[in-house]
Amino acid sequence: MTLSHHLLLLGVLSLWHCSADSADPLGVFCNKDTKIGSGNASADFDDLSVQLVSKASTNGFVAISFGSGQYLVHGLAQCRGDVGKEGCSTCIQDAAKQIRTRCPNEADARILFDYCFPRYSDKDFIGKVDTGFGIYLRHGANVTETERFNEELGKLMKKIRSQAVEPQNAGLGKGQTKLTPSVTLYALVQCTRDLSPLSCAQCLAIAVGNFSSFCYNMKGCRVLYSSCYARYELYPVSFPLGSALMFSNTQMMMVYP
Repeated sequence: MTLSHHLLLLGVLSLWHCSADSADPLGVFCNKDTKIGSGNASADFDDLSVQLVSKASTNGFVAISFGSGQYLVHGLAQCRGDVGKEGCSTCIQDAAKQIRTRCPNEADARILFDYCFPRYSDKDFIGKVDTGFGIYLRHGANVTETERFNEELGKLMKKIRSQAVEPQNAGLGKGQTKLTPSVTLYALVQCTRDLSPLSCAQCLAIAVGNFSSFCYNMKGCRVLYSSCYARYELYPVSFPLGSALMFSNTQMMMVYP
């Protein structure tokens, strides 16, 4: 999948918050071609949201189908594997409120925060790779020793992608490598836990593949899809990061189905 297959939106961010309870999501997708019906259908989505918050806040992940008769609604909520229970609960609760507020009538909706990502739909998406909606962020400064940087980045991403597909790691891979005595490259990948190891590997291959097209030679990059997440930076990226990070030259692009 290439960038040309999508509608693109590019902007610049001046401030980036890195707390789990950040009020603003990275992106929201409300599928305007889908509508929640009245009566039982609307109640099913409300009940589903409650179940997502309750179970994901406790376990860090849930994928469920909910409803009665032939009409089912499907939902998934997950926190990144490096986020603790308290931070996960805070993020999921806020995300669940916002997704119902921002997409009140849509039967297919998702919201992406850095640390958690719930979604729901009247179509069964569970266990399927979804890279139709995505968010790309890059640090707008270039590295200097590009050949060495890209070589080390490639090796690090290969290592942590291998970690992510191991069942005991629940879709999470993370690591770091020294570029110089004073410069360290950090990276993290995450798949949603409903994916098989093969599907996780496929999703991460797409995400990391976009590094070269959107973030080539950049000091930092983040690619988020509904099914997986990949990131590298020249500062630690695992939770918790402590105080908010601020940088003034971050570019953001959203891709749509």
